[in-house]
Amino acid sequence: MRAIVKPSLAKGHILAPRSKSDMQRACAAALLHKGITYIVNPGNSNDDLAALDVIQKLGATVTVDESRIKVISIGVNPIDDEINCGESGLGIRMFTPIAATSSRPLTINGTGSLVKRPMDFFDEIFPQLGINIQSNGGKLPLHIQGPLVPSSIEVDGSLSSQFLTGLLMAYASTNIGDITIIVKDLKSKPYIDMTLRVIKAFGMRSPVVDNYETFTFSSTSSNTTVDPMTYSVEGDWSGAAFLFVAGAISGEVVIEGMEADSVQADRMILKAIKDSGAFLELNDGVYRVAPSPLNAFEFDATECPDLFPPLVALASYCKGISKIKGANRLTHKESNRAITLQEVFGKMGIHIDLEDDVMLVHGGNGLKGAAVHSHHDHRIAMAAAIAAMGASGETTIDDAEAINKSYPHFYEDIISLGAHVTLQTN
Repeated sequence: MRAIVKPSLAKGHILAPRSKSDMQRACAAALLHKGITYIVNPGNSNDDLAALDVIQKLGATVTVDESRIKVISIGVNPIDDEINCGESGLGIRMFTPIAATSSRPLTINGTGSLVKRPMDFFDEIFPQLGINIQSNGGKLPLHIQGPLVPSSIEVDGSLSSQFLTGLLMAYASTNIGDITIIVKDLKSKPYIDMTLRVIKAFGMRSPVVDNYETFTFSSTSSNTTVDPMTYSVEGDWSGAAFLFVAGAISGEVVIEGMEADSVQADRMILKAIKDSGAFLELNDGVYRVAPSPLNAFEFDATECPDLFPPLVALASYCKGISKIKGANRLTHKESNRAITLQEVFGKMGIHIDLEDDVMLVHGGNGLKGAAVHSHHDHRIAMAAAIAAMGASGETTIDDAEAINKSYPHFYEDIISLGAHVTLQTN
């Protein structure tokens, strides 16, 4: 699909999308919860749908209606020899340890860019947990056979926090003694906060956390699950970030459905909006953001690398050189986002330098319409579309359907805010 975006002004009121990070964790917890779970305000992105498919393959019964999803589970009890996590990095890294709590031989697979991402973590850790594993040279598919035997181990958290999320979920669902996971150089700590919040909400065994370096499960703790369980999915700060940037660069936007005290890492977009000089107001749980003279800002995105695309879109309109730290976290995303952002925004007239871990965006001199490609990356497609709203001339985005991975209604939502977008099938 091709999206054609013409210069346009944003103005309007919108309900933010639901968090796929929260939704996928809720699906995993609902599988592990022995009983009935109602997931309220569910997401419907491709990653969310993949998570629902996975938990059904692992034994849950799922019923979907407009406002909630009913999950009935007796725990992990696979009914299929293979599970496929689609293109979800969180899905593959979270559900693989959970699936390994079963003794059934399983193949864990994915699609698209996920098959190229490194999965060496499982080769290193699973043998220490009694799990047989055979990978494709550290990549998918993975052939595993459990059951997982929880043990005190040390893991490297420098690549991704998602592996740790899977281990914490698996450990929390089992009857274990005093066991500690030692984590070295953990990145994306807010995402672990989200995992711990879901574990606690579902009444599973919660570890004692010391400075994000040790996670200790005690033999004295027990499950306190309520049945049936009801869980409401949060608004998505990752997707909403693009709406905030649209308001900052193009026109006044009112955004509701976001929790100001959320533990989601991407809530930090608010800091960038403020630091850029845009108008930002919170009143009765509703945010209002509007343009103002924008100036270059400095931002550390090490703990929230998914913010790079909307941050680059914002920085493109800020006078001066904006400095965004954490670029090394972008290599193993749907695309190599540092290089992709350089290419896509370069075509739109924005010069981007990469200096080790820092991205330098030279902004404030205007953007031009251009023909760009999403590189099959949902966040690149959204960043290009938002940036195009203030560009001179028409912008075409090929492979525009990449947004379905996380925000299927993105184009509909920005059109409702006044964006001039035409969608064409190739």
